[in-house]
Amino acid sequence: MTRRTKIMIACGIVIVLFAGGLRQSFGIFLKPISIDLDIGRQMFGLVVATQALLFGVCQPIAGLLADRYGAVRVITAGALFYAVGLWLTGQSASALDLYLSLGLLVGVGLSGATQVVVMGAVGRAVSNERRGMAFGIIIAAASIGMFVIVPGAQTLLDVIGWRQTFTIAAIVIVLIPLVAIGLHAAPAAETGGPTQSLMDAISEARGHSGYVLLTAGFFVCGFHVTFVGTHLTAYLADNDVSATAAAYALGVIGLFNVIGAFFFGKLSDRYSKKNLLTFIYLGRAVLMGLLLVVPITDVTAIGFGVIMGFLWLATVPLTSAIVAQVFGTRYFGMLFGVVFMSHQFGSFGGAWLGGYIADVTGSYDLMWLLSAGLGLAAAALHWPIREQPLDRLSQETA
Repeated sequence: MTRRTKIMIACGIVIVLFAGGLRQSFGIFLKPISIDLDIGRQMFGLVVATQALLFGVCQPIAGLLADRYGAVRVITAGALFYAVGLWLTGQSASALDLYLSLGLLVGVGLSGATQVVVMGAVGRAVSNERRGMAFGIIIAAASIGMFVIVPGAQTLLDVIGWRQTFTIAAIVIVLIPLVAIGLHAAPAAETGGPTQSLMDAISEARGHSGYVLLTAGFFVCGFHVTFVGTHLTAYLADNDVSATAAAYALGVIGLFNVIGAFFFGKLSDRYSKKNLLTFIYLGRAVLMGLLLVVPITDVTAIGFGVIMGFLWLATVPLTSAIVAQVFGTRYFGMLFGVVFMSHQFGSFGGAWLGGYIADVTGSYDLMWLLSAGLGLAAAALHWPIREQPLDRLSQETA
């Protein structure tokens, strides 16, 4: 890699570490905000679900704008929306205030300030043979942020309360545009179709069975991670796990995803990405099924976090690398943005349905069973994916 590319990756790591890591901490605020504002878990889950939905719906637009006008402008705009949303969250006095701030503004901001736009910038500067590892490093950064920020946010929450914690978070996010300057485009490693039009790219992807299956499978990833990120600490508290152990259970997911994202990203440069994805979803299904039969203690809660962390966002570098490998990088931001939108539709379902089931049944057991079943379905969807680069890419290179 060139020095310029390494600088881009380093800046991407910082952006995703803070913007992505902070997003993973919202679950620890479920109980204090629900109590303070006198709203149920279902309402908090709906706020986070709306945030995830907007994050997804806006992602193809943010990706397309980054493809055309550069990542720096899009990340800057996204960070400003994100920071304002966090600040207003700390001022919330009702469910509506929370919905507009943590739900709408943060959701829109996330589409511009997190990993999809960053990976689009980095992906153009890295060759296909090293792209999986580069994407894995960036996704691992979000997990380092999760490991550091979740326990840190829990400490701030205990000491100064949730309102002041969100104010501090807003100050951190508003500094992201300064780091984004380092993502100014380097010379592309490959253009992935410089003569292709946007409509041609959309038509080509829509007609590719692998792209359709990948998009459907990524729905399950979003369902899993947002359900766990939003409701795990509440589920553990319901089972008499200490607040400290519950926060660390969520935090170690981030720590061990550093290992998982880098490990699977590195493997993806040598082995079939779709086979690795099949393995990951099978592993998640087994783990979630075991949670229904294994006694829940401080130790098993942290153990769940360790294994779940290894499988957590390792799907992202693999999924994104398949998109870039098959279709090239010219419209990567838009094409992966559509796939990521499906992920966020799943996130909406995981966040809202988890709260609904908990409120209606008084337990998360049905939700864990549903999550395990979806894991098996996702494994089946990824197995037949065709991940070979399109003939168009080799012809244009020639």
